[in-house]
Amino acid sequence: QRVTPERLLLPGPVLQVALGTRHGVLLVEGGQVYSFGQLTWRQSQVLELAKPILESALGGQRVVAVAAGSFHSGAVTEDGGVHMWGDNASGQCGLSGLSTVPNPTPVALVDADSTPPQTVPVLELACGEQHTLALSAQREVWAWGSGSQLGLNVAVFPVWKPQKVEHLAGRYVLQVACGASHSLALVRCLGPQDIHRPPVDKCRQCNQLLYTMTDKEDHVIISDGHYCPLGVELTENEGVLEAPALTQGLKMSPSEPVLPSHTSTSNSPAPTKGADLAQCSEKEDSAFANGALTASDSAPSAQSGVGVVLGVKSSAYPDEQTVQDYLRKLLEASEGGLASSSPSSTLNSLVASCASAVGERVASTYEALSLKKMMTYLPSGVGRSRGPAGLKGVVGDNTTERVRLEDSMHAKKSSSTGDIREEEAEGLRRRLSLPGLLSQVSPRLLRKACRPRMRAVVLTPLGGSIPKAQEVFPTLQTEVWSWGHGEHGQLGHGDSLARLQPLCIKSLNSKEVVRVVAGAYHSLALTAQSQVFSWGSNIFGQLGHMESPSTVPRLAKLSEGIRVWDISAGERHTLLLADGDCFRPIIYYSGQQVKEEAKESHVKNIFIFVFQLGYVSNVFAGGQCCVALSDMNVMGFIASLHELASAERKFYCKLCNIKTQIIRPLLDSALGQAATGLLHTLVGRFSLLCHLTGQHAASLTANLRRVRDVNSLLVLDHASIFLDSYNEYCSAVGNFQVMGGFHTLTKPSLDFFGKSPELLKRLSECSEENPTMADLLVVLFYLPTRHLHEYGRLLLKLATCFEVCSNDYQKLQDSCSKFEALALNLKRKMKDADYTFHFWKSFPGKMTDSLRKPHRRLICESSNKALTLQNAGRFSVNWFIVFNDSLVHAQFSTHHVFPLATLWVEPIPEEITCLHGLKVIAPEETFTLLASSPMEKTKWLRSINQSVDQALSGGAQDNVSGGSGHKPEPPISRTASHTFYKDGRLKEATYEGRWLAGKPDGSGVLKWPDGRIYTGAFKNGLEDGFGEFVAPNKTLHKNDQYLGHWKDGKMHGLGTYRYASGEVYDGSFQDGMRHGHGMLRSGKLNTSSPSVFIGQWLQDKKTGYGVFDDITKGEKYMGMWQDHLRLGTGVVVTQFGLYYEGAFKDNKMMGTGILLSEDDTMYEGEFSDDWTLNGKGTLTMANSDYLEGSFNGEWGSGLKVTGSYFKPHLFDTDKDKTRALGCLCVCAEDKWRAVFEECWSRLGCEAAGRGENWKAWENIAVALTTSRQHIADSPETLSLSHSRTLESLEGIPKHVGPITMERHHTIHLYLLMACDTPLHPLGRLVETLVAVYRMTYVGVGANRRLLPQAVNEIKSYLNRQEGANSSALLLPVLLPRLYPPLFTLYALEKEKEDDVYWECVLRLNKQPDLALLAFLGVQQKFWPVSFPVSMAVLSSTKDPCFASAVETLQQISTTFTPSDKLQVIQLTFEEITKEVQSLLKQDFLWSMDDLFPVFLYVVLRARIRNLGSEVSLIEDLMDPCVQHGEHGIMFTTLKVSRTHLRIKLNPVSG
Repeated sequence: QRVTPERLLLPGPVLQVALGTRHGVLLVEGGQVYSFGQLTWRQSQVLELAKPILESALGGQRVVAVAAGSFHSGAVTEDGGVHMWGDNASGQCGLSGLSTVPNPTPVALVDADSTPPQTVPVLELACGEQHTLALSAQREVWAWGSGSQLGLNVAVFPVWKPQKVEHLAGRYVLQVACGASHSLALVRCLGPQDIHRPPVDKCRQCNQLLYTMTDKEDHVIISDGHYCPLGVELTENEGVLEAPALTQGLKMSPSEPVLPSHTSTSNSPAPTKGADLAQCSEKEDSAFANGALTASDSAPSAQSGVGVVLGVKSSAYPDEQTVQDYLRKLLEASEGGLASSSPSSTLNSLVASCASAVGERVASTYEALSLKKMMTYLPSGVGRSRGPAGLKGVVGDNTTERVRLEDSMHAKKSSSTGDIREEEAEGLRRRLSLPGLLSQVSPRLLRKACRPRMRAVVLTPLGGSIPKAQEVFPTLQTEVWSWGHGEHGQLGHGDSLARLQPLCIKSLNSKEVVRVVAGAYHSLALTAQSQVFSWGSNIFGQLGHMESPSTVPRLAKLSEGIRVWDISAGERHTLLLADGDCFRPIIYYSGQQVKEEAKESHVKNIFIFVFQLGYVSNVFAGGQCCVALSDMNVMGFIASLHELASAERKFYCKLCNIKTQIIRPLLDSALGQAATGLLHTLVGRFSLLCHLTGQHAASLTANLRRVRDVNSLLVLDHASIFLDSYNEYCSAVGNFQVMGGFHTLTKPSLDFFGKSPELLKRLSECSEENPTMADLLVVLFYLPTRHLHEYGRLLLKLATCFEVCSNDYQKLQDSCSKFEALALNLKRKMKDADYTFHFWKSFPGKMTDSLRKPHRRLICESSNKALTLQNAGRFSVNWFIVFNDSLVHAQFSTHHVFPLATLWVEPIPEEITCLHGLKVIAPEETFTLLASSPMEKTKWLRSINQSVDQALSGGAQDNVSGGSGHKPEPPISRTASHTFYKDGRLKEATYEGRWLAGKPDGSGVLKWPDGRIYTGAFKNGLEDGFGEFVAPNKTLHKNDQYLGHWKDGKMHGLGTYRYASGEVYDGSFQDGMRHGHGMLRSGKLNTSSPSVFIGQWLQDKKTGYGVFDDITKGEKYMGMWQDHLRLGTGVVVTQFGLYYEGAFKDNKMMGTGILLSEDDTMYEGEFSDDWTLNGKGTLTMANSDYLEGSFNGEWGSGLKVTGSYFKPHLFDTDKDKTRALGCLCVCAEDKWRAVFEECWSRLGCEAAGRGENWKAWENIAVALTTSRQHIADSPETLSLSHSRTLESLEGIPKHVGPITMERHHTIHLYLLMACDTPLHPLGRLVETLVAVYRMTYVGVGANRRLLPQAVNEIKSYLNRQEGANSSALLLPVLLPRLYPPLFTLYALEKEKEDDVYWECVLRLNKQPDLALLAFLGVQQKFWPVSFPVSMAVLSSTKDPCFASAVETLQQISTTFTPSDKLQVIQLTFEEITKEVQSLLKQDFLWSMDDLFPVFLYVVLRARIRNLGSEVSLIEDLMDPCVQHGEHGIMFTTLKVSRTHLRIKLNPVSG
């Protein structure tokens, strides 16, 4: 045997070692695997190999991890595959039918639950004596082999096929480890990311509830201490549960002492071998020997084989009987449930033990929930009786209490997570988390149970309070789970029982375990604080302490200052890798001592220093061997990595000591409310920083053990996390210091630490001789910021290991610069906080309370009279103080605060005033400050400007008090918030948005206390531009809302105003009033007075031309208005066909007018009221008879007539005595003047034709730019096509010089696009004209009497567009939009004529083609020659003649403009000509005599329903220049054809 290390040379660097009982496996760089030692399974004659041999069966596979059990090995390949070899007698290789596996053989992990079954990739393996565990990429545990250590719910061993450990399903497993006959798993605590997993509320073994609850009066008894009877291993021979000889000390939580519960049976079977081992161990360590157990023979429970003894005092809480009844029921249920399978008394004994444990938990939970008193336990040596008569419990000697106290002290010292009062709060929090059962608790009891009873401040973020760190840094919130054999206490549950299922070791829940390892019969856990907990067999001292054995984790005893960062365990020894004051790794050994030429020694050896073997990165132990991996320190890189990791671990331990020894006691101090809140904030920031440091230390340690690569350093890629954490922590310390928090902590600190606080001096590393307590605390809390220099130094040291031009060097250098810059920045912050604190000590006390804020820092102040107020009184006192957020002007007993975000300072030129003045501008104040000298002026100007710049940047620059010569000028335009305090329109209103030189300018939000809100653009302190205004209407309890343009603080321009009453105005405003063109919609259809007005407004009143649609009455008025009243000429039409035009006065028909009814009865004369005739007039009947005289009465309800009746002769040639319609209405040119005036105004013209072209194009460009900016602010308001149209309209078409066809086409396209977008002035004009036209002539306005006015209105639109060929350019844009209402009027007007025409068309179309051609007089040479003679065939033929011409003419109904319709007529003639030429096979010139019959045939076959309307529309709106040309002749032919069909060929009219 070798007791001195020897170097082993291999083809490549060794990455990992795994050791079995007598063999080992090496993983070499490149993925090759070597084996050495006694390889009995290999088919080789060599019993023991002197040199490692290559496992050639793994050739071609890149192995990333290896593992070794007692006599078998495993390997994981890069793709997650598993290979096993070695002894397979117990199925530990996962290959059925083989007792040994000589070479690495693949083993598949198949998830049968997935469809189809899929192979599960594996991350790592762990091997025991008879079993193997695998950790999958999904962080699930798989097992195969034999024994309870598998954690599988199976009854037959071995398990050849890998199976998932279902008890850990749904949890995130970080690592697994195997002992000889037990297993360990390191699991991440359930956090917010695990909430979606369904809760497990029943035991998977015995199917009993994991949480039990009893509701009694005002209390809920809840227990989570379920203990599964099936968790104890069955022996193979007897088939009964093993009864351990050790007494049970079930430790329920890290905060609770051991609760001993004992069993006593009258017919206990002989102990098995495992029990003998336990008894042997018991003799060496009496820590858990709690005395002899006695039970009376007469006891009913003893006679029946069940005995219950609880080693606690009798219950002092109310309703004790409730708990007793609950226990009795539970015992009966347990007996009944298990009697059939295990009727032995041993089983009943263990059930009683389980019930006892549950009873203990019920009692403690009952007390915790009621919070009436905490549990008190018996002192040593005192026995109490409890429960049924005759049962006695004897509590053991002082050793028990000593061990309990020691364990409790270890738990407190090593604790770095949890709440302040962890001992109470953690247990209470755990018991109240009941998944799946909360619905069963009554709400009243749940409220009482969950009511907060104590103050608790979290010292460490549970579940990861640093969002970014939670993802990229290793977690510290872990749990250790164990299962398998427990005869040596290696499971850590406080007993020697075996566990078939994984069970959490609750005493390690708050210890931040980062790594677990298992020896043959003992276990180790390494924490983030570099502490080692050990438990299990301690025969050879392998646990690192003298307790033997230890059934609960205990802290290994190491010298002070030794920090462990890697652990490994062999069969009878433990190996640790640590460092101390020097960062060079030290190896410690504990356990069986082996000497040269000597046999095994059974002397216990607590950790002894072994060797310094260079820069060791890993230690491995197994069997009786030890292996250490040491790295070559090339260029000092490895040494620098070790130093960085060591420094971080040391720093984390320091922070944990400060937290446990200083912060935790101080948190209970009685401080004021404000100081307590700041202290809690400070402690929270400290805990976040501490937690981040622990995570980083764990990450650096893992980096050392695995990759040792600079690119894997998280401090480089995630430096912002560190920088932000330190920055926020330093701000919290400064805030606490500024508010005098450390001085308020002086008395509590003296009470805790005494007048000679050596602990504080040692932890704070204070070098002063006699510091005050407050100074010590300041130094202590600022201590973490010193570590930033350490980061910078170590990163720079790492950088020197690389070439200067390399990326790694640059990356390290950049990170170093960031940390050094932050260190300097935080140093300035500390000085600012100290400067501010001393200022408040000297500041007058009256104003301190209102001005002293945690975040406020002093920049400079004028107590030395360096700055005064201009024009101040002789005896006035003016004190100016610049803070980092405000300028304070203090006087005798008053002060005024000017926030820096809304402060502008300008130097006043000394040439003007000969004074050193500074002009200070605030939103509501402007004053001048006078400095005592030019130097003071410069100093104050720089200080204020730097403070303003920092306040605007959110404190990111932090260079206010720096001495640099740079003078940052704060932006004159900025974003800030201000509440106005002076009388005026804005008093008490709050503005938040852009500012310019002391006034709101740009986008912002203005809110008044009464609920008024303006959101939009500002200019020079007033609302100007586009904005939204909301004002509450207190009477109607609704809001008025305006959305539109503003100018000089008033509504000005286009906008929409929605009144609380329901009215909506959409149109123009001026000076806050409705002015110009606009539409007012009043009410809805189901309200009392719905109406719509569209027209001209003057100073908030209807004045000028407008259309009023009274939907309730069914009337529509089109005429003049003044002051909301109808005044002047106008037209009224009703839904019943009445038509009136004439004079209006006082909102009534008053004066001369004309009234027509639907049957053409017409009255022309005087009116006195609506539809009321009063005076002289003429009433003309439909048959031309008329009455002349005096009329009186309302139309339709009886008229009084005094006059003469006339019946004109049939051939009376006198002039028509009635006036033509349209004479008494508003002429078309006077309609909608406001619409055109607004367009000219937007174009910069006074009126049509008056203005300069360049100015119009300039205004168009401004309008388009403004529109595009508005779209950028709210892109949802305009479609993508409109946005592209705006871009194309930015180019101005060439319009100067002669107009060519090309220019005409360009201008035409531009006008089409301009009229297509409402954001262009022309587009807005077209949109408005379409709206008013439809408003006028749709609905009730669809009256045939209005056709002449409708046509004239369109003509007037075109006539008012000067400077362009209106018909050619604008009519194609306007007419398609106006076509529906216009054509409706034509159809109504021509209804009778078209009916006659249509009847003729239908009658003649019944004729066959030849018959119709003959009837119309078409010459036979124009007949198609392909026609057969048979009339029977002809009658079934449909439109074979001139078909293309017929289809072309039918398109006239699909066009809108006269020019397009004329084009269709021309094409029709061309199609007729083509067909005739193809028949005659020669050129042919038409005469009208030949052409007209053919065209008449085409018109008949085209069947155009409203041909008369089409003809009238063309005639009214066609361009006069084409009337006498070719188009004019063709149109005349169509017109004559229609007349011929209506009159000549119609027998009725004929």
